[in-house]
Amino acid sequence: MSYQPTVPLDKLPSHFISHDTESHKKWHTGSVTRFASPFVDVFKDRIDFDPIVMAHATTLLGFTNRDFYESPEIAVHCVAYFNELFDLLPVAHFFYSNVFLEKYGVKLQTTNTLPWIAVGDRVVKSPEDADKLPKFEKEDLKPEKCKTTELHWRAFDYEKANIPDMMLPMHNVFCLFSMAAELVGPEKFIIWTRKEPKACHKVLDSLAYTSASGASLTADKYGFDMMVIGSVLANSTVLPPKYVKEFSFDHQRDFVRRALAGGGGPQLWYHLCGDHSRDYTMWKDVITTPFTVMHIGYYGDDVFPSDLLKKEFGNRMSMLAVIDGKRMIEPNFAWIYEQSKKQLLGGRDAPRGCILGTTCETPLITNPGCTLAAVKACKDYGTYGTW
Repeated sequence: MSYQPTVPLDKLPSHFISHDTESHKKWHTGSVTRFASPFVDVFKDRIDFDPIVMAHATTLLGFTNRDFYESPEIAVHCVAYFNELFDLLPVAHFFYSNVFLEKYGVKLQTTNTLPWIAVGDRVVKSPEDADKLPKFEKEDLKPEKCKTTELHWRAFDYEKANIPDMMLPMHNVFCLFSMAAELVGPEKFIIWTRKEPKACHKVLDSLAYTSASGASLTADKYGFDMMVIGSVLANSTVLPPKYVKEFSFDHQRDFVRRALAGGGGPQLWYHLCGDHSRDYTMWKDVITTPFTVMHIGYYGDDVFPSDLLKKEFGNRMSMLAVIDGKRMIEPNFAWIYEQSKKQLLGGRDAPRGCILGTTCETPLITNPGCTLAAVKACKDYGTYGTW
């Protein structure tokens, strides 16, 4: 399907209110101070709510799902506006899953309801194909050669030109295991972890190397980049803990070590999506910087308890306590408020600070009343310790 942005990109800034207004400056100053609290150990105001908003921001504001993924300029301006609308974070962001896969020959497409998804034949059809996968260098990933870099840099350059106070260069590793599964086929790759482990490691090694090159390239241009590192398909429901360590954790460590050495970071955001009830303890050994956040979605079928997250990770890194993202589409605002309250009370006195968020990306059709309910809980119960 052909795509045209809802608003011509050269007209886009004129559709939004300037950040030079006094009302925006006042809001942004307070939001920056609040947002910085978990990382500087000087706690101000209250705990932030980060619903990990992506295409929901564009659709709520009258744009489309495809606008978010195919016009990153629209994406970041909508996220910025959404954050101010609900008194959330002082930064705008743009990222998506399945990054860099187009360099390996994967065909990606968006739809009216889905992000960039892999379609067509898989690239790696046999273990022998894994031997042929390249490891891309920075030169290979420049925007004129790489769609992933082009889209992300368009977002960051637009921010720099139009909303510089909310600019946040990012590098999304996503989940190396999930992307390897897209190259091979999810079911086949999971079976290969048992039958063809060497081939699995070759695919993962290539992706980790390429992603580290991308992180370094973006940091070269913008001075830094916040790196989001995920373990999504590699979770306790799909794999035994020893396989999560071998095929996800170990390769993530390899990426982080290489990316930091290449200038990526310094902020690290570990996003463990899905059920990690049997493998969460290994993630205490991740590489950290002073700007590190640990975010775990579920413990079995329930959200990961904030008091457990605080106990296991709170002394080493900031934590993101979660509410159930699946419930964010429902018109049950009191339920969201009560779960937010419970998670805030369990984690708000974490030594390195606490953020409230959703288990994963807030859904495309999130009910705005649920976003407001979580923010209200942060205002009522999201003070630090005994405040």
